[in-house]
Amino acid sequence: MQHDPENTEIPEIPEITVITPTAKLATQTHGGRAKCLQRLVRLDLPVPQTVALSFDEVHAIAAGEMPDLQALLAPFGEDALLCVRPSSEDPDWGGPGAVLNIGINDARYVDLCEQLGREAATSIYLRFVQAYAIHVARLDPDMFDHILPDGPDALSEALRAYEDETEEAFPQDPAVQLSEVLRSMARAWEGTTARLLRQAKGAPADAGLGLVVQEMAHGLGLGECGSGVIQLVNSKTGAPQITGRYLSQSQGRDALLDRSASMYLETDDRGPSLQAQSPELFEQLLEHTRLMRRRLREEMQAEFTVENGRVHILDGVRVARTARAAVRIAVSLAEDGIIPREEALTRIDPRSMNELLHRQVAPDAARDTLATGIAASPGAATGRIVFSADEAQASAARGEACVLVRRETSPEDIRGMHAAAAVLTERGGMTSHAAVIARGIGLPCVVGASDIKFHIREKRLVAPDGRELQAGDMVTIDGSNGEVLWGEPLMLEAAQDDAFRQLMTWADAVRDIGVRANADTPADAQTAKNFAAEGIGLCRTEHMFFEADRLTVMREMIFADTSPDRAAALERLLPMQRADFIELFRIMQGLPVCIRLFDPPLHEFLPSDRAGHRELAEALDLPLSDVTRRVEALSEYNPMLGMRGVRLGITVPEIYDMQARAIFEATIEASEEGDPVVPEIMIPLVSAKREVELVKTRVDAVAAAVRNEKGQDFDYRLGVMVETPRAALKAGEIAPHTAFLSFGTNDLTQMTYGLSRDDAGRFMSAYVQQGVFPEDPFHDLDTEGVGELLEIGAKRGRDARPDLVLSICGEHGGSPESIAFSRAAGFNYVSCSPFRVPVARLAAAQFAVLETVGVRKI
Repeated sequence: MQHDPENTEIPEIPEITVITPTAKLATQTHGGRAKCLQRLVRLDLPVPQTVALSFDEVHAIAAGEMPDLQALLAPFGEDALLCVRPSSEDPDWGGPGAVLNIGINDARYVDLCEQLGREAATSIYLRFVQAYAIHVARLDPDMFDHILPDGPDALSEALRAYEDETEEAFPQDPAVQLSEVLRSMARAWEGTTARLLRQAKGAPADAGLGLVVQEMAHGLGLGECGSGVIQLVNSKTGAPQITGRYLSQSQGRDALLDRSASMYLETDDRGPSLQAQSPELFEQLLEHTRLMRRRLREEMQAEFTVENGRVHILDGVRVARTARAAVRIAVSLAEDGIIPREEALTRIDPRSMNELLHRQVAPDAARDTLATGIAASPGAATGRIVFSADEAQASAARGEACVLVRRETSPEDIRGMHAAAAVLTERGGMTSHAAVIARGIGLPCVVGASDIKFHIREKRLVAPDGRELQAGDMVTIDGSNGEVLWGEPLMLEAAQDDAFRQLMTWADAVRDIGVRANADTPADAQTAKNFAAEGIGLCRTEHMFFEADRLTVMREMIFADTSPDRAAALERLLPMQRADFIELFRIMQGLPVCIRLFDPPLHEFLPSDRAGHRELAEALDLPLSDVTRRVEALSEYNPMLGMRGVRLGITVPEIYDMQARAIFEATIEASEEGDPVVPEIMIPLVSAKREVELVKTRVDAVAAAVRNEKGQDFDYRLGVMVETPRAALKAGEIAPHTAFLSFGTNDLTQMTYGLSRDDAGRFMSAYVQQGVFPEDPFHDLDTEGVGELLEIGAKRGRDARPDLVLSICGEHGGSPESIAFSRAAGFNYVSCSPFRVPVARLAAAQFAVLETVGVRKI
């Protein structure tokens, strides 16, 4: 919920605070539950008397310093029964379970028998005895298994069991009961297990816990009594729907635990309802919940108790929600005028948008986890295991979903990845080949699953627990959480509804940095267009060469000995490459398309095993020995730092000549059919000004030749992909020769750290856990180290050429942190995988709102 202005200054905290409209309470000192209860009191809702204990006080209790119990009990009167609930700063951080009916003893039991009836009084006393025994005395819950809850002697048997186990009578003094409950809950919060669990949810190590002590509204007794919960929206979809349950003669959240006995709230054909049984009670609940929504500016779930026909509101919590529901709720609140549109934008975690764009494992689905790895590409998919790209394509041809399993993927696996439902690799990190391609095509992917033993030749896997998986076994890849699951868990489908589109429209209206997509194929480009990308920021042209008919021609070019022979082979690829570019230009309809010239080392296009060498020798009609020698001659100790990118373009210029011609001829043809096309041509892996000059001269010459041959003019823009530290440092020399600099943060991070992005996954989690790095630098942009190079390159480039266009086109471009950095550094746009475009659009809008409007994030 929105923080109150009073929370900006932490008040002096008394150890015991009665919750009143004017009490000094703050979420960061007493927790969210205590603060919300104060808000409910301010709304004049029927909230029972409640006292709050601060984080500091609970910490003191855990250390053995008890508060003044008589002062704590004084606001409630002598006969009141009490409930203690946890109140952490963020409800997602959890906390110990609530304990009800504190204060019940033999004497009070007799009184309650007269007031509520023996059955209700017995239920109240029995519930407390069992809760106290299990959560306070830490006794084994099995000790009560033989006791029938509705048996005539259940209470006496429970008390006797307690006395037998503890060798002392059940405590009768309410002050003793309360003190022991408080001590138990405080110590449970500060225990190692609880601390690790909440830290896994993002809580700081020193997160505090508050406690609220509240007078019980019994929910048991004479007249209409019971308990339940109510909310006004569906938690999965966010659509308006009165949901919840009510259970007569019950307490706490029993209505949700015993759904077979509880009733619906609104009239429902499936069973009895509170609306039909007690329409006045139902209307009261609706009125209270609607008031909470309107005044607290949030969809709330109310926990309530009915006591002799009277409604009590015990608690209000923010409705639990999926990402889809969160979007609809925020949009609905804005459309109803409860919150401004700008605040609606800030209420959605941009990363949660992935849940809307991909299938996910249902939150309540049973998970049989085989192993974990790096969550490289979000979404989840189920399929049968296959171990090669060919098997994946065959499976797709049969209409069967499959999971492609590889030690690590290479460009040769791209066709198999397109055919698969998901990908699993033993090696790799966030910017490895498998991760980058999977994110680009929206494919769930887990990489770096090194706990699994991969036996690729034998076509089997061995999970850490010893279970063996064979080809054809059914598994699920959860790329959002990095888990490999056995079988087929329940899934939630992707959902891009009207609320999603409305939120994105509002986002685009306020964001002040462009968002493009990295797209290599027409399918990628169409996905990017569907997600409203403002163009293509990176088209990796090498991915176009791995189709079977093109790969053979590419290999012929590699084996050619002279420039004319290479040009002749590339001449056969020209029409194919031209057709690819024409299709991209048509799809983007006048939006900018930035095409990176050929980048990878040539060895990636050659087979690596003996069988592949034989096949290649046969295809090229060459002796096997010649093929083997040529493959060995092209091998490099470190190919990613070798003959690739601009180095290949300068030493084998025929490749860039062919690509430039294909781009320009496609530009002319696509411009005849629609909006004028102004292609952007990007030179990869530049380190020196002279490299740019050499390539620019040849590209300009090809452009002049095409203009003369076609008799038509066209424009184009030449730029540099900054991937080496030297290019960033020498940007002032390079910029005068270019129209733009696009920072490839994948390789720039790799070269700055001297760290292989494909191998980093093996030890990166240990580095992060031990504080060497705050986060995997291939996952979150290192704004201090790599970021400084970006800032240096941007400043020196703009100093030399003020109109220089700056962008990030590495995978970091889709992360909110990178977008914040890019805005601050004056970049024009970011480019990311198509499926991350909505994430980037929303994050960019949020930073603009937070900077210009000052709306607090929820």
